[in-house]
Amino acid sequence: MLRWSITFIILAIVAAIFGFGGIAAGAATIAKVLFFIFLVLFLISLITGKRKSV
Repeated sequence: MLRWSITFIILAIVAAIFGFGGIAAGAATIAKVLFFIFLVLFLISLITGKRKSV
């Protein structure tokens, strides 16, 4: 999921360089959403992993 987030942020940067504002904004929004989903899932797995080993 982090790989998709990085892909969309690169797409947003390239689109912004070429002047496609709408595409850049959409790709940046998708990248933000995917990153926060990744972050939440990572924290959940970190917490549950520590709970099982104790």
